[in-house]
Amino acid sequence: MQAPMRDLEIHRKTLNKLSRELRPIAAFLDDPGVTDILLNPDGRIWLDTIDRGKFPTEVTMDPMAAATLIGTIASMLGTVVTETHPVVEGELPLDGNRFEGLIPPIVANPVFAIRKKALLVFTLADYVEKGSMTPEQQSVIENGILTRKNILVCGGTASGKTTFANAVLAAIAELTPEHRVVIIEDTIELQSKIADTVALRTSEEISMTKLLRYSLRLRPDRIIVGEVRGPEALDLLMAWNTGHPGGIGTIHADSAPEALDRLGELITLTGAPPMSGLIHRVVDMVISLQKVDGVRKITEVLQVAGR
Repeated sequence: MQAPMRDLEIHRKTLNKLSRELRPIAAFLDDPGVTDILLNPDGRIWLDTIDRGKFPTEVTMDPMAAATLIGTIASMLGTVVTETHPVVEGELPLDGNRFEGLIPPIVANPVFAIRKKALLVFTLADYVEKGSMTPEQQSVIENGILTRKNILVCGGTASGKTTFANAVLAAIAELTPEHRVVIIEDTIELQSKIADTVALRTSEEISMTKLLRYSLRLRPDRIIVGEVRGPEALDLLMAWNTGHPGGIGTIHADSAPEALDRLGELITLTGAPPMSGLIHRVVDMVISLQKVDGVRKITEVLQVAGR
């Protein structure tokens, strides 16, 4: 058997092995309402969902099965998981969901977290219909898209930042379908229905800062960043400020004012001062999301003064 054929056969067998090892959670992977699947050290599987919040299930996974699963995923990602290298992170080979697995000694028993790619893309109208956003907020956001405002989406962990960013992208596809969009992420989670879309992913060798600089040569109309969490914050602002308005970025912060402060803190990682003047000139709108009684809601739409 020729080497390429042999490699394909090995890959097929490994995929089948991974599918078998994922059977205990297969229903959760297929459920569009589930956003996160979490294995704790006690073997219990927890879910985070769009409508019901986070809760434990009756499903369990013993430590040996969990360790085997993490090892299989590590192998398919071209790495190993050992006591001296006890963390595996990357895209789940079967479906591209974001995976992070840890084994002892840094945890008592193997654990993992799977952040699923959205199986359903909600629209801004869906948020209004569910009571997660007011019609007035929808109007402000849509006007911001049409006038190419730079939009920062903020919230805490599992507040729904990526899901809402996908809704904004859906609105861009509807309102300005002629625009060329470049999306930059660590793991592909954002989904664009815009025909002229280029998606870039970071790697161990290529940082988000580098990708932002490369993206400028791809002639984008809009630059979208999955999550701003490092020194790339300054490069993003500079890109938005030099002929590429109408971008979207997400950032971890509990309120709109805190998001602007957080952006300044990230800029200082480059050795520069916080540059609040630049932030207020470039960021036009901050949308804040929170989980209220287990339901994700838009709690604030701040229009930034400074232009």
